[in-house]
Amino acid sequence: MATDKTSANLYYPLTKMNFLVTVDSVSGDAAFSEVSGVEATVDVIEFRQGNSNSLAPVKIPGLVKHGNVTLKFGYTRSNEFKEWLQKCVTERRDGDIRSNVTIELINIQDGSPQTLVTDTQDNTLAWTLTNAWVCKYTAPDLNASTSEVAIESVEIAYEELVIPN
Repeated sequence: MATDKTSANLYYPLTKMNFLVTVDSVSGDAAFSEVSGVEATVDVIEFRQGNSNSLAPVKIPGLVKHGNVTLKFGYTRSNEFKEWLQKCVTERRDGDIRSNVTIELINIQDGSPQTLVTDTQDNTLAWTLTNAWVCKYTAPDLNASTSEVAIESVEIAYEELVIPN
């Protein structure tokens, strides 16, 4: 029995080493080495009605809460992303700092990045963080005795998560 190579490849696990992060209000690209903390949690509300014959509480969904997303990237001199970051963490804010952030898995084919096609509706596998803004910035550790890359860290708060598929 012959197997179709294209359909067989659909069942391999997706690798997480190639991804693209875009911020709607930022015109340029920023290269990140790590994205972590994309999550959603629903509070559980327990109650028992006074006339219930059961001693077990009824559980209903409550508020949806989102953790902060951490982005790590190598230090660069000029970057539009850094301007948005500075606008978010400065003491004097001019205008709205919120923006939508999209984290998209990409597939490297023939040396060039291609969007990973998995969803029939919009042809991407992407998590969208709506109304996101930088809530914490961490500068790289400076140590003259090592030869490591200077890694900056940014924590992003957001209001809503759009999950792919």
